[in-house]
Amino acid sequence: MIRTVFQHRELIWNLVGRELKVRYRGSALGFLWTVLVPLFMAGIYVVFLQMLGGRGVPVSDIIIGVFAWQFTTQCVQSGLTSITGSVNLVKKVALPRVVLPLAATLANLVNYLLTLVVQFPVLFIIMAMNHQPLSGQLWAYPAIIVFQLMFNLGLALLVAGVNVYFRDLQHIVGVLLSAWFFVSPVMYNLSFVEHFAAKYPALTSLYMLNPMALIITAYRAVSQAGVAIPLAWPTFASAAISVGIFFLGLWSFQKLQKNFADLL
Repeated sequence: MIRTVFQHRELIWNLVGRELKVRYRGSALGFLWTVLVPLFMAGIYVVFLQMLGGRGVPVSDIIIGVFAWQFTTQCVQSGLTSITGSVNLVKKVALPRVVLPLAATLANLVNYLLTLVVQFPVLFIIMAMNHQPLSGQLWAYPAIIVFQLMFNLGLALLVAGVNVYFRDLQHIVGVLLSAWFFVSPVMYNLSFVEHFAAKYPALTSLYMLNPMALIITAYRAVSQAGVAIPLAWPTFASAAISVGIFFLGLWSFQKLQKNFADLL
C-alpha cells in the first residue's frame, strides 16, 4: 500500500482536492460548516446534559469528543460511497481502487486539521474561564491524529468494499454509528463511566475495548492536566483492535476489489 501511495501520490492529492471542492460547492459558508456543525452539536449536548443535571462533565471534554467523533464518522460515511460513487473511475480508468477510499479519508483529515485551528482557541478559552490547567503533553497530539487516521482508514476500506456487494450496508452503518456514539465518551468522560459502573467494575474494562474510548480519552489526556489514559490490559487491547481493524480493512478490500467493475 505504501508503494501504491507513493507511485500515485499526485493522483491521490488531485482526488483529495476534488473531494473538498465537491463538498463545499454551492455552499455560501463553505468550509465554515465543517467547524460550525460540531460546535453547534457540542453546544446542544452541553445544554442537554445541564437539563439532565449532568453538570460534572466539562465543556472542554465535550468539544474534544465531538470534533474527534466527527472525524471518524465523516471518514466512515465518505468511505462508504467512495467506490459506489465513482463508477466511471472504477470501470474506465486503470488505477488502484484503494486510492479512492484513501483519498476520501485524507480529505477528511484535511478537514479535521483545519477545524483544529478553531477548536484549540475555543478549547483554551473555555479552559481558562473554568481555571482548567493545560497539559504539558500537547506535543503528542499529532501522534494520536495519525493513530486515529489509521483506524479511520481501516473502517473506510472495510465499508467501501462491502458496500459494493451489499448496498443495504449504508443504512445499517447509519444505525450502528448512532449506537456507537452513545457507547463512546463523546459527551461524557471516563469518570462518568466509572461512576455508572461502580457496582460492576468489569463494565469499565469492557467499555475501554471500544477504540473510540481510547482515542477520545487520549486527546483529552494530552490537552488537559489531570486526565490520564488507564494503563491496563483493556487499553492495550483497544489499541490492538484499532490496528487490527486497519489490517482487516486493507485485507478485505484487496479480496473484494476484483469484482468491483462487474458489480457496479
